[in-house]
Amino acid sequence: MSRRAGGRAARVALRAAPLAEELRPVRAGLKGGQYAPLSDADVARIHAAALDALETIGLADAPPSGVAAMVAAGARQGEDGRLYFPRALVEDMLAKAARNITLPARDPKHDLHLQENRVHYGTAGAAVHMVDPFTKEYSDPTAQDLHDAARLVQHLDNIHFLQRPLVCRDIADNLELDLNTIYACVAGTTKHIGTSFSDPSHVAPAMELIHMLAGGEEAWRARPFVSNSNCFVVPPMKFAEESCVAMEHCIRAGMPVLLLSAGQAGATAPAPIATAIVQAVAECLAGVVYVNAIAPGHPAVFGTWPFVSDLRTGAMSGGSAEQALLTAGCAQMHRFYGLPGGAAGGMADAKLPDMQTGWEQAITNVLAGLSGLNMVYEAAGMQASLLGFCLESLVLGDDLVGQALRCVRGIEVTEDSVSIETMRQVCLEGPGHYLGSDQTLALMQTEYTYPVLGNRMSPKEWNEADQPELLPAARMRKEAILAEAPLQVTAEMDRAVRERFAIHF
Repeated sequence: MSRRAGGRAARVALRAAPLAEELRPVRAGLKGGQYAPLSDADVARIHAAALDALETIGLADAPPSGVAAMVAAGARQGEDGRLYFPRALVEDMLAKAARNITLPARDPKHDLHLQENRVHYGTAGAAVHMVDPFTKEYSDPTAQDLHDAARLVQHLDNIHFLQRPLVCRDIADNLELDLNTIYACVAGTTKHIGTSFSDPSHVAPAMELIHMLAGGEEAWRARPFVSNSNCFVVPPMKFAEESCVAMEHCIRAGMPVLLLSAGQAGATAPAPIATAIVQAVAECLAGVVYVNAIAPGHPAVFGTWPFVSDLRTGAMSGGSAEQALLTAGCAQMHRFYGLPGGAAGGMADAKLPDMQTGWEQAITNVLAGLSGLNMVYEAAGMQASLLGFCLESLVLGDDLVGQALRCVRGIEVTEDSVSIETMRQVCLEGPGHYLGSDQTLALMQTEYTYPVLGNRMSPKEWNEADQPELLPAARMRKEAILAEAPLQVTAEMDRAVRERFAIHF
């Protein structure tokens, strides 16, 4: 018995050892695309409708610099001031657009390879409240909260990138807000960062900070580890002038951009799901023209990001089945164009990380992954239709996204996986079960994924363990990570940044 116990302990220890990245059952960049809510004919009709909209409706309110660039490329400015986009121009710019891009991270092992239908999950959202799931209070987020979120993301394996999920409301000065947003994220994680700018004039000082962190402009341009999340349009079919100018500055600074169209179906986008996709595609195609008119082949993510309205009230409904379908349909359009794409998933309308949050995050994250969406934004931590952000919910989301990734990976059918030799041995020669077979033991880590916090105890074990609950377990894991998570910049760099900039955390 002691020999058997010792052997079992050794096997348990071996299984607990970290796996090589390529052997892990779930990881960044798994290939999706198994789910397609649109037929090929549907995709073609949406594409044709988007081209019609660009040619006959066009977009208003482009800044003069954008008008000059796009008109020079072949757009037409009407007497009404709107820009109209001929089909040939759109097709031209699609041919020039960057494909199969990589969004670098400061640590190359976290690089995001946006090829084909490879799937990555991350944060976003710009919440204006922090959620405490124990007191049920909503409070103003701080720069420290953002830095803590970044430190958590660094240690959550299934969260692959960090776009700022909250607004630091303890900082009154908008320039300091933008600078602290970047530094709180970079100082907390070596994964790819997404940020935005409240004023185009803030791009230059932000680039000074980023060059410091990168080790110089040349090193930054070689590996741009921060991207600009840019709401360059105000749906329906209008450019956002200040955001467009900020985008132009970012492009010239070598920063990748997320072309983000965020209409709300039934409010700022058409109510039919298909037409909401048409408008989002049209707006993002205008963005493709804009970017490539300025810098052909500049890395840009096609950010069709339509949201859903609850038509009874007009309130946003980010956790709905309709949202899941919208996101999956947009992912199909990204694949149709062969462009790197991003959209929203994982948003909960629930105010706390509860059962409603679980089903809302699960359905949107799973469908987004199965549709092959390259970047699933807002995948964890977001509550109250993006108004709230919760650190415990972020930690729980890591478990949930792990399960979603296992769905994305799917069922692998190979010569070995369908071999009946183990069946023959168990049924004809062995014990009549597979629990101790070599095949089962070999696949425990590579074929199956296990939740860190999800409870799979029997009722008896659960009672004997004092009935552990999910939220307290999430808080314990959060606190354990934050107690140990180091700064992801050197002490010398941290001192230099704080001497140059007003840092609030």
